[in-house]
Amino acid sequence: MPANKKRIAIEYARMWPREVFDIIEDGKLTIKETIGPLTKPGVYVLYRDEHPYYIGKATSSLFRRLHDHANKSTDKYFNLWNYFSAFVVDEKHIDEVEGILIAAMPTANSAAPKINQIRVPEKVAKILRKARQRKFNL
Repeated sequence: MPANKKRIAIEYARMWPREVFDIIEDGKLTIKETIGPLTKPGVYVLYRDEHPYYIGKATSSLFRRLHDHANKSTDKYFNLWNYFSAFVVDEKHIDEVEGILIAAMPTANSAAPKINQIRVPEKVAKILRKARQRKFNL
């Protein structure tokens, strides 16, 4: 990639276990010393087993946001996930990337993506309904 071309997504961590936030050695949270890229802003996906459960963004630090989800018992999603993926994203594009992920996956997110939805045209929907009716003899 040319040096002058800025990328939207820079790095990612895929399907890391939530337990990485529980490993403490010598009184220190071990992961904190080894995850430099996750101190950057970005977008993350919380999974319940292998199913996406929640998509969120971190405007300052992915690590801090994920750590809160994992360790604050008052967090809305505290008991509902066991894996996460994180994407280090250029700050100008965080809302767009979050919106794309929310639109692409069924999750518990109550927020609507901040991008316009293209709906199936009524004419096409009508044709599809008729075809389904014929298929099921309705």
